[in-house]
Amino acid sequence: MAKREDDTGYRVLRDPRRNKGSAFTLEERRALGIEGLLPPTPSNLPLQVARIHTELAILPNDLQRYLMLSDLQARNETLFYAVIMSDPAHFMPLVYTPTVGEACQKFDRIFRAARGMYLPITARGRVRDVLGNWPQGDVRFIVVTDGERILGLGDLGVGGMGIPIGKLALYTSCAGVPPQYCLPVMLDAGTNNRQLLDDPLYLGLRQERVRGPEYHDFIEEFVEAVQALYPLCCIQWEDFANLNAVPILARYRDRICTFNDDIQGTAAVAVAGIYSALRITGQKMTEQRFLFLGGGSAATGIAELMAQAMALEGMDINAARRCNALYDVNGLLVTSRNDLAEFQRPFAQDHPPVERFVDAVRALRPTAIIGVSTVPKLFDQAVIEAMAEINPRPIIFPYSNPTSRSECTAEEAYTWSDGRAIFASGSPFPPVELNGKTLVPGQGNNVYIFPALGMAVFATEATRVTQEMFIVAAQAVAEQVSEESLESGLIYPPQSRILEASLHVAACIATLIFDQGLARVPRPDDIGAYIRSCAYHPDYDR
Repeated sequence: MAKREDDTGYRVLRDPRRNKGSAFTLEERRALGIEGLLPPTPSNLPLQVARIHTELAILPNDLQRYLMLSDLQARNETLFYAVIMSDPAHFMPLVYTPTVGEACQKFDRIFRAARGMYLPITARGRVRDVLGNWPQGDVRFIVVTDGERILGLGDLGVGGMGIPIGKLALYTSCAGVPPQYCLPVMLDAGTNNRQLLDDPLYLGLRQERVRGPEYHDFIEEFVEAVQALYPLCCIQWEDFANLNAVPILARYRDRICTFNDDIQGTAAVAVAGIYSALRITGQKMTEQRFLFLGGGSAATGIAELMAQAMALEGMDINAARRCNALYDVNGLLVTSRNDLAEFQRPFAQDHPPVERFVDAVRALRPTAIIGVSTVPKLFDQAVIEAMAEINPRPIIFPYSNPTSRSECTAEEAYTWSDGRAIFASGSPFPPVELNGKTLVPGQGNNVYIFPALGMAVFATEATRVTQEMFIVAAQAVAEQVSEESLESGLIYPPQSRILEASLHVAACIATLIFDQGLARVPRPDDIGAYIRSCAYHPDYDR
């Protein structure tokens, strides 16, 4: 009788968690029955990493590199993370933004092996059964999207699955969350992208998006399924449209362990950038005035956390909210407008209408402008020059992703401000040479926040995620920026040491979790050492 594949070690070569590829020793090959199935000379992990670096270098573009890394993740998980963690500053833009944006747009044309769980709204009433098909019995993190507002690219339907996959890769590579506890999920409620619906290659439900009670009942069934199957799981909501993101967070934030990275993670990284910028300007948080380009959930999330940070320094919370002004497609958000959503009203200004953003800058005289509009080039020369006239060191944060959606480039901000801008963007920009000085742009990437928060939640088995955790995270990020970095304009820790930075942030958050009585594990004597002991390291012998 012929031997079945399941009866042999050949199966190990198809299991990304157990596969070592060419690094299987001769003894292991004989013991597993895979002798002859690999080239005869064993390799080791450092040599494998070097080989992947060489392969990636000869590929013609970043999308091809993204696809190669995706295939590697599906084939040999340990090697995948060893590669990413060997040079995180280089690889993060390949596995996440900006490259992931193109990958999501082309998802249906580059689809390979499935990863994660796809839960269609047509499975209503059976969501728990379908989710239970995931082979891992202990899931601690789910990053979930419904694909409606992917980065600044809009409704990409099931193509948005690249975002949860990429985010969870950063949980592990940037903060050491063990990958076996992570699950990416796509909630497919349809798409309103006509181009996708008409595309024969589209892999999602061919129907327009479900709205209203039916949609929210679907979300509720998903949350209940997660709670039943994975009671220690934290849910991260990702790239939901404003009309759903805000009410979903409000509904579940005090019920389960959950957060919204676009609202709270983006807010924390922005607050961290401001804390660092204030070390340059010598000012206090309570002396700041913020003007946001964009009035959605990201803008209001940042504005609320800024206000809470001001309140921690003694300012009245309502006065602090008034220091945060928002500008959207219909102009400045003022109290006389009748088109404001409830979540926008706390930041409406008692001010006459302002129709142009540059006029809002001149009228409100902000110390910082923060772009979360997803509309490129709106921080134009007139805006930057107006900010430079008002402030000796204007704070310019174009946070929209990917790079093609950034409100301005680093070179534009530095040039138009005569090198005085304190700059950070959502996607990376190269250093700029100006007036004989090298200026290094910061990247206000949520990667400084959500992986560290995830590590803290994992290590403590926290029951909730609180707003104060994001302020603590912001402070912990900012305090790691060296004076040398500030001198060159860099206001975030270098991404080359993201793991070290994240473990520090995680320890600070974990301390708060223990202080707030939200941990399910005993408080250790040395929280920092405990966090480090929980971290994953890519090693075949672990």
